[in-house]
Amino acid sequence: METQVCSSKVVIIGTGAVGATTAYTLLLRERVSELVLIDANKERALGEALDMNHGLPFTGGMKIWAGDYSDCAGADIIVIAAGASQQPGETRLDLLKRNASIFDSIIHNIVQYNTHGIILVATNPVDILSYVSLKKSGFPSNRVIGSGTLLDSARFRYLIGEAKEINPRSIHAHIIGEHGDSELPLWSLANVAGIDVEFTAEERERIFESTKNAAYEIINAKGATSYAIALALDRIIVSILKNEASVLNVSTLLNDYNGVSDVYLGVPCIVDSTGVREVLDLELNDKELEKFQASANKLKEAIAELDL
Repeated sequence: METQVCSSKVVIIGTGAVGATTAYTLLLRERVSELVLIDANKERALGEALDMNHGLPFTGGMKIWAGDYSDCAGADIIVIAAGASQQPGETRLDLLKRNASIFDSIIHNIVQYNTHGIILVATNPVDILSYVSLKKSGFPSNRVIGSGTLLDSARFRYLIGEAKEINPRSIHAHIIGEHGDSELPLWSLANVAGIDVEFTAEERERIFESTKNAAYEIINAKGATSYAIALALDRIIVSILKNEASVLNVSTLLNDYNGVSDVYLGVPCIVDSTGVREVLDLELNDKELEKFQASANKLKEAIAELDL
């Protein structure tokens, strides 16, 4: 079924594992009419665009090209997947200083040509770099979105479904907070058809640790994550382009959310053509609230070290 949105334009900055796989996902699902690839390595972007163009006879009528920042003009969504990649044994926060400096240049170049689109950040540490993008761009917070804990929540649902032998699409469960080591599972809200998901304490710990450490496991095995994050980004992009108003666990600027303000964290949000239309309040128990606030404080400490 064709799912292309009329006269839609998406720019992807960074054609490494995440950016290229996201572009290919958009191509396979025929999501947009125009797709632009930008990379500091122009030959890399050109090669990816050429390779995908050769597949157009098997798909639809998209226009795909390798461009430069001037091609951000008129884009509905600008996906940032550029930056240093996470190495085996390296935490997402270890990446911060390297990628924050890269973002200075990226955001400066974007806003020269586009001040009305939506910036979707995928580069890690995604929550902090979304905050950096907000401050550097001058965009309203609803139009600067991070991929947040959408992928973490998908991993969580997959592992719960695997344990219970239930399709993960029927599992309702959330990971919130940092997309990283301080994220937390909301076991108090996990359910199937409104029925609480029952596990022992040991089972819960095993499932959450597998969720939290999934990226490290994949990076150690194959060097980078790509497929699932591309599908997560595709999900966000479609919700924006089709004005779906879907509830997605993206990273957004919080304002007195369970006692947390002025930091980006992954929480359930209504995402539509305006970006983040609304942040949904979750009723956390005392233990969850404590961990959520600790996650926020950890990121705030890291942000304080940056020159914003």
